[in-house]
Amino acid sequence: MVVKKDGRREPFDRAKIIGGIKRACEKRPVSMETIEQIADRVEASALERGEREVASTFIGGTVMTELHEVDQVAYVRFASVYRQFRDAEQFIDEIKQMDKS
Repeated sequence: MVVKKDGRREPFDRAKIIGGIKRACEKRPVSMETIEQIADRVEASALERGEREVASTFIGGTVMTELHEVDQVAYVRFASVYRQFRDAEQFIDEIKQMDKS
C-alpha cells in the first residue's frame, strides 16, 4: 500500500509511476526501456524496505533520484510537479541545486 501525503492509502500502482516518468520524459531522448528500468528500480526500492506500506514521498524521491541520473530536464519537470513549485523562483532554485551536485 502507498500512503499519500494526505494520509489516504491506495494500492501500489506501477502504471502510475511509469505514467509520471513518461510525462517527465516527453520529447526527451529517454527510451521506454529506460523508463521501465527506472520503474523496476523504484519498485525494488519500495519492496526492499520490507514494510507493508510505503510513503508516496519515498516513491517520488526515488523517481527524482533516478531521473537526475538519466535526464536533468526530465528531472526538473518531475520535480516541478512533485514538489508543487509555486513560482519561477522555486524552479530556478532547483536548477541551481542541480548545478551544485
